[in-house]
Amino acid sequence: MNYFAHDSAIIDDGAKIGDDTSIWHWVHICAGAIIGKQCSLGQNVFIANKVIIANNVKIQNNVSVYDNVIIEDDVFCGPSMVFTNVYNPRSAVSRKDEYKTTLIKRGATLGANCTIVCGNTIGKYAFIGAGSVVTHDVADFALMVGVPARQIGWMSSYGERLDLPLTAEQTAEAICPHTNEIYRLENGLVSLICHQP
Repeated sequence: MNYFAHDSAIIDDGAKIGDDTSIWHWVHICAGAIIGKQCSLGQNVFIANKVIIANNVKIQNNVSVYDNVIIEDDVFCGPSMVFTNVYNPRSAVSRKDEYKTTLIKRGATLGANCTIVCGNTIGKYAFIGAGSVVTHDVADFALMVGVPARQIGWMSSYGERLDLPLTAEQTAEAICPHTNEIYRLENGLVSLICHQP
C-alpha cells in the first residue's frame, strides 16, 4: 500500500488507489472506484463505484462523488460541494439505468457548497463560485457564479481573474500577473497562447 488511509476510512476490496494519495477520517471508497496519484480526500468523503478520479485531485470535507462522475487531473472540489447523477430522481422510481455522466476537466475549481447538476461538462481551469448551481456546460477558463450559475468573467490557470470581455464578438488578449501566461479570447472562447518572455 503506497497511500495513506486513516484508521476510520472504509476502502472496499477492489478499489484502485494511486501512490501518495491521502484518505482521511470517515471516508468510504467503493470497490469499483479508481483514484489516481497524490490525491487528497478530506473527512467524510464518499466515492461511489463508477467514479474515475485522476491525479492531484483535492476533495475537501463532506463531498460525495456519485456514479458516472469523471474528474481529471488537478481539480479542486470545495467543502460540501454536490454532485448528482440523476436529473429527475424519485424515491419510488428506480433510475439507475439513467445515470448521466458528469465530466470535470483538468484544473477546474468547484467552490464550497456549489452544485453540479449531472450530465454537464466543466471546462479546463473553469472556476465555479461558492454556492453556485451549474445547470449547463461550462467553457474552459470561465468564471461562474449564482443560482443558476452564469458567467461573469474568465480565470487564468493560476486562479487569477483575467481582464477579458465576455462578448463573443470581441477578440482580446490578457496576461496572468503571476505566471505571465498569455490568454486569447476569440469567438467567445478563451485559450492559453503562450508564456510571456
